[in-house]
Amino acid sequence: MRVEIFYFEGCPNHKLASELVRRVIREEGIVADVNEIEVSGDAAAKEVGFLGAPTIRINAIDIEPASRDAKGSYFACRCYPGGLPPTEMIRAALREAHGPRV
Repeated sequence: MRVEIFYFEGCPNHKLASELVRRVIREEGIVADVNEIEVSGDAAAKEVGFLGAPTIRINAIDIEPASRDAKGSYFACRCYPGGLPPTEMIRAALREAHGPRV
C-alpha cells in the first residue's frame, strides 16, 4: 500500500497529520510505504492536484471521499474539522484500500 502525505513548508498540521496517519496504520496492522511530499508552490500544486495541506492519498486516492472528484488545485491549508483529518476518515480509507480482511 502506498500512502502519500502532501504538504508545504510551514504547514502547521503536516507533522501532526503524518504522526496520526502512521499511528492509524500501526493500529490497523497494515504494511504501507509512507511518503511525505513537499509541494513548493502553485505550479507544483497544479501538477499533483494538491487540495491543500495536508493532502493524504492512499494508492493515489484521496482519503476524503467528497474530494475524490475535485478539480483544480489549492496552495493553501486544507480545512478539516479541528485542523487534522479525522482518525476515522484515515481508518476508513486504509480499510477501503486494503480490502477485506481474511
